[in-house]
Amino acid sequence: MRWYDNPTARSWRTAPPPDEVLAFHQSLPGYLPTPLTPVPSLAAELGVGQLLVKDESQRLGLPAFKALGAWWAIHRAMQDHAGPVELVTATDGNHGRAVARRAAMLGLPSHVFVPDVVSEAAIDAIRSEGATVTVVPDTYDAAVAEAATYSDDPGRLLIQDSAWPGYEVVPQHIVDGYSTLFREIDVQPDLVVVPMGVGSIAQAAVTYYRSGSSRPAVLGVEPGSASCVTTSLLAGELVSVPTGKTVMAGLNCGTASTLAYPVLRSGLDCAVTVDDDEALQAVDDLQSAGISSGPSGAATLAGLRAARDRLQLTADSTVILISTEGA
Repeated sequence: MRWYDNPTARSWRTAPPPDEVLAFHQSLPGYLPTPLTPVPSLAAELGVGQLLVKDESQRLGLPAFKALGAWWAIHRAMQDHAGPVELVTATDGNHGRAVARRAAMLGLPSHVFVPDVVSEAAIDAIRSEGATVTVVPDTYDAAVAEAATYSDDPGRLLIQDSAWPGYEVVPQHIVDGYSTLFREIDVQPDLVVVPMGVGSIAQAAVTYYRSGSSRPAVLGVEPGSASCVTTSLLAGELVSVPTGKTVMAGLNCGTASTLAYPVLRSGLDCAVTVDDDEALQAVDDLQSAGISSGPSGAATLAGLRAARDRLQLTADSTVILISTEGA
């Protein structure tokens, strides 16, 4: 386990996400807030008053939260592009499927680049949405680079959930899109636990909770084998890390978003890394509580367990785990 903490995080303030994002999502066919499910057995285990799981296993007809960001970003980006385009992205799975689904809904082609560690089942799910899929025999970061190169054409539009210098508008729209997830939460937590990847969903959490009167602690969780955010926070600068295979496929990223990093450096309270066995145990424990969660979503429970003794939680505390995907 690696650990990072920032005692000044809750004193940092930022601008709130755009109000029109929620209205856009509410206008979509099939939109419903996802459940916030109490799990008393886990609350008792961890010595807190309430433990609630934000269950993103069914979001707009897909098994993960990613449509919130991707569809809002596509909506905004299409306003700046006249005529039909091919939507392009790189993915570890759920983001690419969300982009492909929206492309099909809009009658547009899509092309999704995936690293070779992505499972055949995930690739088949993306293809089932009508996308062309290119498997890159390398890492997620390499797939992102290939997608960016392929998109260097006026008839193609890159919808990527990670930012780098010169590519920050669309990733910011994606982060803004994730704000709906937090707006739906109607309780005041003491701690919110989010998975990290490139850092975008954690950026959305920090932006939301540092822009209002409710100022809970925010804990970010990522695999020990792909700890680009924690490594960067500890180093005090953006650092890329090598990646291999992990069951937390959606978090298997070697480079943090350039948009996410400064927000997390300023406003994230703490970060922790977990291993595959811990994530798989968390999957089983959430399943026993009736919650479908994949390893990337269940990583939040694993991270809370790993960090529990370092957190200022009491028998009156309310903790929210963001489970970003179904099993």
